[in-house]
Amino acid sequence: MANLLYVDNSNVWIEGMHVAAAKKGLAPDVWTAIQKGICDYGWKFDFGKLFEFAGGNRADVKKAALFGSRPPKNDSLWTAAERNGFKVIVYDRNVADHEKKIDTDIVATMIEDSYEIFTIGQDEVTLVAGDSDYVPAVEKLKKRSIPVHVVFWGHAARELKDMATKFINLDPYLEHLAL
Repeated sequence: MANLLYVDNSNVWIEGMHVAAAKKGLAPDVWTAIQKGICDYGWKFDFGKLFEFAGGNRADVKKAALFGSRPPKNDSLWTAAERNGFKVIVYDRNVADHEKKIDTDIVATMIEDSYEIFTIGQDEVTLVAGDSDYVPAVEKLKKRSIPVHVVFWGHAARELKDMATKFINLDPYLEHLAL
């Protein structure tokens, strides 16, 4: 079975910093860390480890795409992601410096790929994101008999966890996924 892997970079990284903050004792729990914006800015995830953990054996990964906002010119973030097997899709932030287009492009790309490169009965989708915005896409993919695994931190949207064919909680792997 081949895997098509889609990662919302900012979503997994920012929420991972909240999980790391709670684990370090900087916040009493993840929800407090989220509500008060408490992050462990020293925590960074390793793209190779994320690829292996979420995607599996490289030979079994038909596509791996990492979506996010354009980093500063001297940032090696996307180069590291590409080196570790991801096709990188970046968007500029809007004038208010907010990330835009990421969730929409992940959804559009998953649906497009399900028709263009997916083999029903042989392939599966792995989504590394936790927003409920992804629920309609997951529901549509599942209606076409496409298994969708969601890999994210334990505080992912309940509705997304319930809609997924399988949910894998990253919380126990926080240290394993660190750079």
